[in-house]
Amino acid sequence: MNRKRWQLAGGVIAVLALGGATVAVAASWVGSPEKKERMPTIAIVPAPTSLTELPGAGFTLAADDAIVTAGDTAEQGAEAAAVGEYLAELLRPRTGFDLPVNPAGTDAAAGIRLVIDPSAAPGYSLHVDSEGVALAAASAEGLFLGVQTLRQLFPAQIEAALDGSSRVADDVAWVAPAVQIEDAPRFAYRGAMLDVARNFYSVAEVKRYIDDIALLKLNVLHLHLTDDQGWRLQIDSWPRLTEIGGSTSVLGGGGFYTKADYTEIVEYAASRFVTIVPEIDLPGHTNAALASYPELNIGGVATETYRGTEVGMSNVDTTAEATWRFVEDVVRELAELTPGPYIHLGGDESLKLSAEDFSAFVARASAIGAASGKTVIGWHEMGQSRELAPGTIGQYWDFVAPRADAAPHTLSFVEQGGRVIMSPADVAYLDMHYPDTDRLGQDWADGPTSIEEAYSWDPAAIVPGVDEAALLGVEAPVWTETLSGIADVEFMVFPRLASVAEIAWAQPGAERSFAEFSPRLLAFAERLDALGVGYHRTPELDWR
Repeated sequence: MNRKRWQLAGGVIAVLALGGATVAVAASWVGSPEKKERMPTIAIVPAPTSLTELPGAGFTLAADDAIVTAGDTAEQGAEAAAVGEYLAELLRPRTGFDLPVNPAGTDAAAGIRLVIDPSAAPGYSLHVDSEGVALAAASAEGLFLGVQTLRQLFPAQIEAALDGSSRVADDVAWVAPAVQIEDAPRFAYRGAMLDVARNFYSVAEVKRYIDDIALLKLNVLHLHLTDDQGWRLQIDSWPRLTEIGGSTSVLGGGGFYTKADYTEIVEYAASRFVTIVPEIDLPGHTNAALASYPELNIGGVATETYRGTEVGMSNVDTTAEATWRFVEDVVRELAELTPGPYIHLGGDESLKLSAEDFSAFVARASAIGAASGKTVIGWHEMGQSRELAPGTIGQYWDFVAPRADAAPHTLSFVEQGGRVIMSPADVAYLDMHYPDTDRLGQDWADGPTSIEEAYSWDPAAIVPGVDEAALLGVEAPVWTETLSGIADVEFMVFPRLASVAEIAWAQPGAERSFAEFSPRLLAFAERLDALGVGYHRTPELDWR
């Protein structure tokens, strides 16, 4: 296919900005006017900051196209090339096209150009017209985020099944509509949490979940590595944590990650611009550790391993010298393994400890975490202490309408110089039942939780005094007491994770409505179908 070669000048793509209408979503009726939902002609989740439809037929990806990459420096050029290869790997299986990835300056017909331009605005800029695709960003991460948008402009059939079973689709025109998109996230921290302690998930399953969340521009995976039911990370200085503590789970079996396994997960996540945040839950939720080392337990007697689902029935001996050796060793080894800036030290549901003992423990533990060079995150109960390490981050898990002391404990982090991650359980905990089925999940967090409820909340309007400036971001946890594999996780998470992802991405003050979101979500579900990702077809929407 003959296509005009685009020129690079100073590493920046020169494109002609055509006139058009700025829209959130362009939609057209499918079928009769009485049809409940509309099929958008352009459907992107999460919605971009601005999207302008341009005149013309759009861009048709062809067999002779290439992906051309550039950056201002050799390092940036290499980073852009890595994102280009990621994009090519997404597009090759279903198109059957070679799609070579070439540096700028080569004699190649560039259908798609990716450029790192340090002078660009935050986020990314995406231009599509009949001549090709131009994607520019100030960083490789920005390019990667733009790629997630670009893939949603092509037909859903372009998505290759995650299990590798897809075949070339010869009967599809790979057309992306003509658009100009300017986009950037609301929050720097856009997270999901996977509980691998209640039930264990293999390295391959965690990698798959990383790909799941990256599609929605989430950039943090919080791994809940320890709890009463299991200890999932190798700690060389305390080997029985995995020998004994890693042998059980709620639904049977056990398992743990060697240090090599954990590093593999961290590196894979980094290739998707996802930061791993590891959590060691202290001082409660520690039965797996107490069963492994009696000296950590009050009275010095080991507990039995535990497969139940009750909470609040365990805590370490907060005054024992052995406990503090344990905390220091675990934090040191965890920090050495984790290149990201955060470690999570739990701090929730220590129901048997006095307020004084709990506050003293989390203050000292946060200082140990900070001394390791990491920023500590803790569940909002940790805010009971007024002596946390400076900059400690609080993670709010109470309800949209705060109960008891949840609000003042959360505000305490801000008053001590930290910020807050919002994860209100009644809308962001994705293991809550759907309204129409209780096959999996739980309902304790004011459940069940609908897709609309997961979408219809504002992180800056929950805790008085914790406003936009005080928020680090948003996270959607999934607890796995009832979930035995990644298929169960995906069934509970999707499509509600898309709701939370849009909250994390859409700019403050943006007009969000579930009526506008619903048709985009239906179109997004077609991509999940193509990827082989299971989800629940709740009757809230008119699924096709």
